[in-house]
Amino acid sequence: MDYTPPPLFKQGTSAFARLVIFVTMALVLLVVDARFDALTTVRQVAATVLMPVERAVLVPRDMARTASDYLQSSAALASENRELRRRAVAQADDALRQAQLEAENRQLRKLLDLKEQSATPVTAAEVLYDARDPYSQRIVIDRGSQHDVRAGYPVIDDRGVVGQVTRVTPFQSEVTLLTDKDQAIPVQVVRNGLRSLAFGGGKAGMLDLRFMAASADLQQGDLLVTSGLDGVYPPGLPVARIVQIERKADTAFSRVYCEPVAGVRSHRQLLVVRYEAEKPSRDLPAGDDGKSAGSKASKTEKAGKAEKADKANKAEKTDKAPKPRADAAATVATAPSAASSQEQKR
Repeated sequence: MDYTPPPLFKQGTSAFARLVIFVTMALVLLVVDARFDALTTVRQVAATVLMPVERAVLVPRDMARTASDYLQSSAALASENRELRRRAVAQADDALRQAQLEAENRQLRKLLDLKEQSATPVTAAEVLYDARDPYSQRIVIDRGSQHDVRAGYPVIDDRGVVGQVTRVTPFQSEVTLLTDKDQAIPVQVVRNGLRSLAFGGGKAGMLDLRFMAASADLQQGDLLVTSGLDGVYPPGLPVARIVQIERKADTAFSRVYCEPVAGVRSHRQLLVVRYEAEKPSRDLPAGDDGKSAGSKASKTEKAGKAEKADKANKAEKTDKAPKPRADAAATVATAPSAASSQEQKR
């Protein structure tokens, strides 16, 4: 059986012969190019002619690389963006905390200066939380009876009066603010010395002076300070400033609204003033000393006893004296009547 290929599929020279020929040509070209540099122009022409083909062949590779780079850069940018946002939030928190610390530091410095300048002993306190009663304006501080805090002590900040201690436990105290509806404080106008009472609860966050005469010498902007007449607040502490005066023609009284000068709701650090009012003595003055007063009293008593004894002796002598005659008795009897008639005429 004939296994030779038909004439249509005959390729001419064998594959092995072609391989030998092409390898030989390649080696010859390499030697000629290396020795004589004869193929430079051919190489440039071939590169110029084949450049579009090369670019067309490299398009899929470039597209794949571009897509890969885009995806990688997108993921990197998203990750970097998340990190930057996290850092921005952390920096914002740090900046806010720093601002709070700076404000707290300034407040503490002011309170420290006020504490050093105050002649009355004070106790520094920090606000823990607001009272649970939503209808009252009270706060709870971290100082109690173990820190020499008592009910009735005034509470201040660096600008003025904040409130008054109304309930005390061993380690905490409740402070009623000035603006509470059940709170009142005696005040005095700095400009003219006019005294009154400031009540809380008139308006939200305001004080009001009730039953003030319509002709009272009050002006907007007048500063009110504690008068000290109640024996609870020391005199001269800033309380409020007049912001509105309502005068009506049909009433003899005016309504005066005041704004507290202290940070009633804006500070965490406060000072409790351990103020003890000196109550005046109601005893009578004893002169130079008690002994002199006692000696004067004893001398007065002795003089009174001596006068009583003299009167008793005179009465006894009168009883023992001889009785007058009848005509003398008549004369003595008519004398008083005459004296009485003269007095009536007068």
